[in-house]
Amino acid sequence: MNKTAIILGATGLTGGILLQKLIEDKDYSSIKLFSRSKIEGLPSKVTQYIGDLLKLEDFKDDFTAHQVFCCIGTTKSKTPDKSLYKKIDYGIPVSAAKLAKTNGIDTFLVISAMGANAKSNIFYNKTKGEMEQDVLNQDINRTFILRPSLIGGKREERRTLEKIGISIFELLKPLFIGSLKKYKIIQPETIAQTMLNLANSTNHANTIITSDAIQRITKNN
Repeated sequence: MNKTAIILGATGLTGGILLQKLIEDKDYSSIKLFSRSKIEGLPSKVTQYIGDLLKLEDFKDDFTAHQVFCCIGTTKSKTPDKSLYKKIDYGIPVSAAKLAKTNGIDTFLVISAMGANAKSNIFYNKTKGEMEQDVLNQDINRTFILRPSLIGGKREERRTLEKIGISIFELLKPLFIGSLKKYKIIQPETIAQTMLNLANSTNHANTIITSDAIQRITKNN
């Protein structure tokens, strides 16, 4: 098959892993990356569109594909300015969903977060919840919102508090059974593989994919 995929956030941990999987997948003949910085050494099947993702509508004519994978996300420590944080974590995914709807793309996947709730009093949970709400409002035929728990893996930048959190979660891992499974640390490899599985499966009808379901989908495929 000659599928075209769009990735937003390919310079991030999960997005980078997903990019490699799509490069190796022979079903994809074209991959489009939209990002602020160029990735060197990519094969010819990858086309990079470099610019300001806060003005994603400027890429409207090039924003065409079969599937969109939105792996955009920042952190409180990396982006302490709440206004900018919302422009990134809410604005970019919603703009991408609007472009996907306008350009007739029928599969849209986005990484959100556990605890996302548009009615939350916590700014970060509220932002993710509002993002989910407005992505769903675009009424794209196949929309999947992934809500991972704390994401493991090695990052280039130092995140001291996140490292501490991961260490604590690892110590508590034996306690995460039954309904607590969704709180287990999840690896970016697992998230990327689940996104790929969901995008190419007709067996999954759930729109909101919780962290334990992300683990299960990858394990069962």
